Amino acid sequence: MMIYPVMHYTMVGLWGDYELMINIPGLYAIGEINFSDHGANRLRASALMQGLADGYFVLPYTIGNYLANELHTKPLSTDEDSFVQTEKAVKDRINKLMNIKGKRSVDYFHKKLGQLVWEYIKMARNEKGLKRAITEIAALRIEFWSNANTPGTLNGFNPEVQKANNLADSFELAELKAHDALERNESCGGHFREESQTEEVEALRKDDAYSFVSCWKYTGYNQKPELIKENLIFEEVELIQRNYK
Repeated sequence: MMIYPVMHYTMVGLWGDYELMINIPGLYAIGEINFSDHGANRLRASALMQGLADGYFVLPYTIGNYLANELHTKPLSTDEDSFVQTEKAVKDRINKLMNIKGKRSVDYFHKKLGQLVWEYIKMARNEKGLKRAITEIAALRIEFWSNANTPGTLNGFNPEVQKANNLADSFELAELKAHDALERNESCGGHFREESQTEEVEALRKDDAYSFVSCWKYTGYNQKPELIKENLIFEEVELIQRNYK
C-alpha cells in the first residue's frame, strides 16, 4: 500500500454512538467518516482498518437493533412534497449533466481540480495560493457546466454519470476548503499556514483568536459561504504549543 502525506482525508469524523449511529436515527457513520478508533487523523492504513472493522464486525450486530423497531413501520409514501421535490431536483441535475455535450471529458476536469487542490490547498498553504485556488476553482466549475461531456445514456448502467455527478459536488467541497483555510490565519494540526510559523519552522497556533469550530453555511451557487463559529471551551485540557522536535 502506497502511503504519503495528504490532507488526512480532510480531517473529518462524524460523531456516533457505540452502535455507529449518528444523531439522525437510522443513519450510520462507518469507515473513513467514523471518528472513533483513530480520531480525525487518519491515513490510508488506519482508514482501511476502520472500514473493515466497522463493516465486518460492528455494523452487522448493531444495525439490527434499529431495524427491529421498524418492523411495524408501514412503507413511506413517495407522494410527499419533500420526496417529489428531491426526486425532481436529482433528475434535473442528471439531465443537465447529460445534455451539456461539451468537448472536455469528466476526467479532464477531475484532474484539473485535483491539481489545484494539490498545489494550493495542501497541508502547507498561504494566502496568495488560497486566493488563487478560490478564483481558479470557480472558473473551472463554470467551464465544467458548459463544456463537460458525459457519454452514454440514462437507460442502462452508466458510471460516467455517477462520476460527473460526484465531481460536481467536489467543486463546492474544494472551494469550501480553500475559504476555510484562508479564513483561519494560524497553523494548527494538519493546517499549516506558511505565514504562521515559529523560527524553528513549527506550527504557530493562535488559540486566543481561533478556539472555535468553523461551520460553513451554503449561500448559493458561486457565492461565498457564510461562516458560523462554534466556540470551543476547554475545561480539563490545557492548550499548549506542539513541537515535533
